[in-house]
Amino acid sequence: MHKILADTCVWLDIAKDPEQQSLLNVIEELVRLNELILLVPELVIEEFSRNKAKIIKENNQSLSHVFKRVKDVVEKFGDPKKKGMVLQQLNNVDYKIPSLGEKVTGSITRIENLLKNGLIIKATNEIKLRATDRAINKQAPFHRQKNNMNDAIIMETYAACIQDKDTTRIRFAFVTHNKNDFSLPNGDDRVPHPDFANYFSKIKSHYYIKLSEAIHKVRPELVTDIMIEEEWYEEPRSLSEILEAENEMFDKIWYNRHLVWLYNIKIGKEKIVKKLPEGKYIPNVTPKKIFDDAREAAKKVEKKYGKKNLLPMNDFEWGMLNGKLSALRWINGSEWDFLDT
Repeated sequence: MHKILADTCVWLDIAKDPEQQSLLNVIEELVRLNELILLVPELVIEEFSRNKAKIIKENNQSLSHVFKRVKDVVEKFGDPKKKGMVLQQLNNVDYKIPSLGEKVTGSITRIENLLKNGLIIKATNEIKLRATDRAINKQAPFHRQKNNMNDAIIMETYAACIQDKDTTRIRFAFVTHNKNDFSLPNGDDRVPHPDFANYFSKIKSHYYIKLSEAIHKVRPELVTDIMIEEEWYEEPRSLSEILEAENEMFDKIWYNRHLVWLYNIKIGKEKIVKKLPEGKYIPNVTPKKIFDDAREAAKKVEKKYGKKNLLPMNDFEWGMLNGKLSALRWINGSEWDFLDT
């Protein structure tokens, strides 16, 4: 059995980074298999809850603001020959910002569930007294002339867990990203500060600055398998890919409607005239100028896709073509079934 206490900053950093979702998957699976117990000081829950709204707000606002400023600068001062490509890439990333925000919100919910279902530990008077003694003696995490009482309480909570009598065959780990307050000063960040040295050992209790390394120690083969599965994640299409596909569906549907129009002209349902009376519309009658423009547009479509690639083989393919255009337009903000060409 493994028990891990992760500092608040670890959970906050994971929540900020959408790429850490796979790590959450591993933790959830290990907890489900009863191979991992998360040690959760009440203080960690309080600190995470207090900071989660700030994370969501900063994630959405900062990214959108940065991209707007960058695009404005590129538009004004970019190389005319290259800025189109640069702006396209920026638009692709900007398009993904809302989904990144959703991932952050999802990560926060998952982390809160993990903390809520972990082994929640209340800070006893003894834990608070030991933290206060650290402050009086200026021991880490008070060695930097800062009021780090919360950090001290979290560490002393961990100490109380590993010193419990009923810890046979249990492996403990403390994880933090706060290297300045917990790690060896001016040395290897992976080594705990000497003031905490007696809380760690080669076998029973380990110190980490990466949660992924601590998790890997629990069951390496399972962690590796899950991480391999995560590599099969399908990345959402970029905005430029979606727009390109939408334009292709539009062209193909327009072209087929154009052929129907030509057929109706051939059988006499539609008529071509040199010119319509000014300001007048006549049903099923088209000025020759519009007819000529349409024929030129059709030739460009034929050249772009190849004539044999423009004709649907049957009614099913024609329906699929229209369905694809409807779906792509819906993604970009139109209502369902908007198929105007």
